[in-house]
Parts: sequence; C-alpha cells; structure tokens
Amino acid sequence: MASNTSKTARASVRAGQAGQGGGLSVLGEYKYLIPLNKGKHAYVRNLVTGKTVHCATDSEKFAEEIKALTEAGHAEKVRVELDAFADSFPDQGWADTTKRLVDAGAFGDSE
Repeated sequence: MASNTSKTARASVRAGQAGQGGGLSVLGEYKYLIPLNKGKHAYVRNLVTGKTVHCATDSEKFAEEIKALTEAGHAEKVRVELDAFADSFPDQGWADTTKRLVDAGAFGDSE
C-alpha cells in the first residue's frame, strides 16, 4: 500500500527507530537544527529521543528543546550550528536567537 508521508516524516521515523537498540549509531554528520521561514522557526532534531520538533525560534518550547540537548551533552555542537547560521544568514536573526537561548540558560551555567 502506498504511503503519502513526507520525506521529513519518514526521516524522523527512521531516526527514532535507529535509537531503539539502546545504543547510538550515527553515520556521518548529524544536524540538530533545520532552519525554516528565514529563521523564525526550526526543526529541532533530538538524537536521544529520536524526535524532530517544529517550533518558533523565539518560543519557550525552542529553549526547552535546546536545554534537553544541552543536558544530553550536545551543547557545543548546537552552538556551532547556531553560530554557522548567524554567519551564513546574518539577516535572519540567528545571533539574537543565540543570545535569547544564553539568557534563558539553555546552554547551562557555563556561559
């Protein structure tokens, strides 16, 4: 039977199934953030839970997702992605998004 699911939904399901064995097995580079709508929204991919969440980048939900990644030990990689977005797309407000996350404590107390 044919399925009408999107590529993103299928990829999200595959990512979720990959983490079911109790261990982590990732080939290649893993992207935690997928920018959408010129920086106003993003998909946040959580390697630990296998879930991909869509949220506004200025929302509490976004900050909570980043906090969850930080607690799982992925803060540095997320910061690198945010900094790369700020460099590549300076007009999309990624530097402001990073500042909001730092102010909200999303990267822990080390900031």
